Amino acid sequence: MIQFMLVGAAALAIVAVALSVASRRVGEREAIVEARTEALVKAKGLIEPALADGLLDGDPAAIASLDEVVRSDVLNDSLVRVKVWSEDGTILYSDEPRLIGSTYELGDDEAEAIDRGVVEAEVSDLTKPENRFERVHDKLLEVYLPVMTPSGDEVLFEAYFLYDSVQESGQRIWRSFAPIAIGALIVLELIQIPLAYSLARRLRTRQLEREDLLNRAVNASEHERRRIAQDLHDGVVQDLAGVSYSLAALARDPAEPNAPALTTAADNVRASIESLRTLLVELYPPNLAEEGLGAAVTDLLARARAVGLDATADTTGLIEEPSLEVSRLIYRTVQESLRNVIAHAGATSVRVAVSVGEGLAWAEVVDDGVGFDVGAARLAAAGGHVGLLGIADLIDDAGGRLDLTSSPGEGTTVRIEVPIP
Repeated sequence: MIQFMLVGAAALAIVAVALSVASRRVGEREAIVEARTEALVKAKGLIEPALADGLLDGDPAAIASLDEVVRSDVLNDSLVRVKVWSEDGTILYSDEPRLIGSTYELGDDEAEAIDRGVVEAEVSDLTKPENRFERVHDKLLEVYLPVMTPSGDEVLFEAYFLYDSVQESGQRIWRSFAPIAIGALIVLELIQIPLAYSLARRLRTRQLEREDLLNRAVNASEHERRRIAQDLHDGVVQDLAGVSYSLAALARDPAEPNAPALTTAADNVRASIESLRTLLVELYPPNLAEEGLGAAVTDLLARARAVGLDATADTTGLIEEPSLEVSRLIYRTVQESLRNVIAHAGATSVRVAVSVGEGLAWAEVVDDGVGFDVGAARLAAAGGHVGLLGIADLIDDAGGRLDLTSSPGEGTTVRIEVPIP
């Protein structure tokens, strides 16, 4: 739920930022259109009627007449500068008197505006020398278009607007749409949270059911092993023990001519009994509560030694007994690991270490076998072949971790760590 809410909050922030950028851009475009319209209206409605032919010759009276109109009716809080250019780049008029009579090269856009009779707008380049008196402003928008003198000569009218007013228009649009848009997103998020909570609860319930089924499967397996071990111990093992005693008794009879053969048979029966008892340890684990984890893990090595493996156990780090649940997890992991070593590893030696310390109980099973592809093993587990990786769910539920380290030809290391409650 926390992850879902964080992702939702992040999405909300991204949408809000995108909406802010988009609305401000729309606002800026609208403000530029308004500036172009204002420049066009003032150029045609105020400037052009106030132009005199003497302006082209620098007549002071023509300049003064135009200046009166500009200062009274054209300039305002957002339109801060006016220039009138001739086609050769001479500034015929400006509300900044120091520019009047100066000549600069017209840019391609300005020349095109005169030739085509269109209205153009762009951000002012304040580094140009003709804009040196406008550098007191951070950013300006200049709009220019051609106007006609009474004799029909074309001149270029140029108006400079504060860009702050353009940005303010974008902010106004943002402030208008933001409450609606962001409010709708928040409502959508609030609607989704209960749905996500319900989904998370159902997912958690299914996970608990799966873990319960896995526990039941493990417990059922142990119950079945216990029953088989009990049947073997009370039946076959006892019968074989009786046969062994009978053969030994017959072999001790001095009158028995087959005494050597009977002695050999008794020895073979005792060896079979020992093998069955080793199998019983595999089938049904010892009582961990009574014998302890160290003794139980050491007993597991009997089967490995029986098949010729050099098997050793290091339990010196087991300075205290973990809880019964933790001991069972470690025992099952070591047991399944040793089964894999015997059945698949092709190893010559295996080492088991069990220890407790710093709030953790851990065990490690290391062999020098052929190794395997861990990724392929995980796919097999996902396909229903549980084995060692199936125990990992129980370990995860206990707050621990199971690490498998192996590669073809490099042997295998299985390590389990479980926190001690």
